[in-house]
Amino acid sequence: MDLKELLKLSIQQKASDLHLTENSPPVLRIDGKLVLTNEKPLIKEELKKSIYAILTDNQKEKFERDKELDFSLALEGLERFRVNVHIQKGSVEAAFRRIPQYVPSIHDLGLPPAIMDFARRPSGLVLITGPTGSGKTTTLASMIEVINQERACMIMCIEDPIEYVHKNKKAVIKQREIYSDTHSFAEALKRCLRQDPDVIVVGEMRDLETISTALTAAETGHLVLATLHTPDAPQTVERIIDVFPSHQQQQVRLQLSACLQGVASQILLPRAGGEGRALASEILVVTPAVRNLIRERSVEQIPTSIQTGIQYGMHTMDMSLKLLYEEGVVSYEDAFAQVKNVEEFEQLLSEK
Repeated sequence: MDLKELLKLSIQQKASDLHLTENSPPVLRIDGKLVLTNEKPLIKEELKKSIYAILTDNQKEKFERDKELDFSLALEGLERFRVNVHIQKGSVEAAFRRIPQYVPSIHDLGLPPAIMDFARRPSGLVLITGPTGSGKTTTLASMIEVINQERACMIMCIEDPIEYVHKNKKAVIKQREIYSDTHSFAEALKRCLRQDPDVIVVGEMRDLETISTALTAAETGHLVLATLHTPDAPQTVERIIDVFPSHQQQQVRLQLSACLQGVASQILLPRAGGEGRALASEILVVTPAVRNLIRERSVEQIPTSIQTGIQYGMHTMDMSLKLLYEEGVVSYEDAFAQVKNVEEFEQLLSEK
């Protein structure tokens, strides 16, 4: 098995992922669908040998200790890949996520104008949410590029692993990778506050300490950009609050209501034409009314605020799905499969 050739194939086929698993040919994910290659099924010993060939001694030691490993891979002449090495039924296997060489612009990604506005905020907390594989990291990278082109500032990125590699333009960008440059998100974020940042990018807010430090940083004049695996704005707010012990939750509500600037939730759908995927989004811009809802434990009313906040750049996921369907970008079936409120969606379609 020539791993470099397989990675080249994934680039040629415009695949987002390459999966190597025992007793199966290598598998590509193209436009969200798994596609078997014409290669021979992979044998356990050959698979382990090929994967170990791309690991450093330290990475091998860590993998054999933890049985899990995440890292980024850059081979000469190829794009970068985010790699996860794992064990399945005693066999060493791997998943490779392709990272384009160039950071796409907000316009190229089809992101709503609110994303540009969020990137230009001087301070506060902005959250990009959605399921795994929905392009959250790419959206963050496009926001970093906006800041890099427009603002002379210090941007500190804490990532696991480093995916897009940024070049300094107006900004100075420092990218720190978990485990190779620092021990954890929480530790790096805590130290980051002493490194004179203007903008802090947290690859993922995973635990109480990371979330707590991010809130403090957003409160104290920094712009904090981060991701969460939540499907929409109300669940994002609830997830942050619920991480904390019950006796701290009211204080966290006050903190969050003061520093949260916006939440962008996103998913990817197959394009109706059959090639590529389209982005559907939900945007919450935190207005004084929304801040009050967070403070007063009325998070369930946030969807209503989004529906009535079009003048602030807000829209629901169902509004976004409706627009994509009406423009012929996605099929009715694919849009309908992601709808949250069926009655509202049908009503939106009838309003022409």
